[in-house]
Amino acid sequence: MRLTPRFLLSAAPLAALPGRAVAEGMPQLHFGDPLLQGQVVWGALIFIIFYFILSRSALPRVARVIEKRDARIKKDLDLARQSKKEADRAHQELLDAKEKAAESARADIQSIRDKAKAEADAQSAETASRLDQEIRAAEKEIAKARSDALSHLTDIASATTATLTERLLGHYDSDTVTKAVERARS
Repeated sequence: MRLTPRFLLSAAPLAALPGRAVAEGMPQLHFGDPLLQGQVVWGALIFIIFYFILSRSALPRVARVIEKRDARIKKDLDLARQSKKEADRAHQELLDAKEKAAESARADIQSIRDKAKAEADAQSAETASRLDQEIRAAEKEIAKARSDALSHLTDIASATTATLTERLLGHYDSDTVTKAVERARS
């Protein structure tokens, strides 16, 4: 730092102070001075009065504010704890309801499957029964048609033989044709 003439001029009055004032130190702490004792007494008296005023008016208000704040915090914490308990209970109820719903859904699905299987089995049995009846009826019709065909086979064979013999030979003998068909059939 460079010393300027202005700085030197401002420091000059300090150098002019008597050496005794500088050597004694701070005059505020010179306890031998009667003014300092009065200042200390009055300062203590003012401090005590100020303390009593504050302890009777402001400090109780501050204490009430702190107590209200503590009570509000405790109330809020209790409310938060209660809300957490209710939320936990609601969460557990939700999980229980979800599990019951899933169980119910599984039971419903199983009952639907069982019902569908039973219906399919019943329909299959009904279809099989109907087909068995139709097959038996068809077999009866086939047997009847066969027996009818076999009973008329002799007549048909005789008529066919007679017609062929007449076309080939020009005439035929009905007794001979009937005997030949009987011999062929046996």
